[in-house]
Amino acid sequence: MLETETFLHDWTGEIAAPLTLVRNRVKPEWVDEYRHLNMAHYLTICDQANWAFWNWINAPLQSIEARAGHEYAIVENHVTYTGELAEGAAFSIQTQLLDLDAKRFVLFHRVLNADGRPSATNGAKMLGFNLDTRRAEAWQPQVADRLAQVLDAHAALGTPPEAGQGIALKHR
Repeated sequence: MLETETFLHDWTGEIAAPLTLVRNRVKPEWVDEYRHLNMAHYLTICDQANWAFWNWINAPLQSIEARAGHEYAIVENHVTYTGELAEGAAFSIQTQLLDLDAKRFVLFHRVLNADGRPSATNGAKMLGFNLDTRRAEAWQPQVADRLAQVLDAHAALGTPPEAGQGIALKHR
């Protein structure tokens, strides 16, 4: 089974805008023939941010077992590539909650290199999902409350220009 690195943070009620829950380095197995982070592994590192956010929102229930099957499923992803990350390069991921309803939320991640310059962005839509019933479900009450708090704290950030973009050619 795939094991994801876990970045655990306690819920204190303090909500940074944006959040930085992941700081890491590019691993050798993520590097491609061009000697930089392979495009597929931008999703790997953004998924680290998804898990870090989910574990933080659920704290102290920071494992699948502790959450008794009340999880999320990613139903949509969009990545833009704006820079490079070489093997061993340090990076951080800023996370912003863009929208939310009773069963879904949208996260926006900005992958930054060690100098704080963007290397990629990722928008991801999550759906509340019960691992036992294999069906969509509403967020658990504590999660719904915390998501609302984060959305309120992140509202002042506005919507990033890269968020919600589809794939299209811009004709000049």
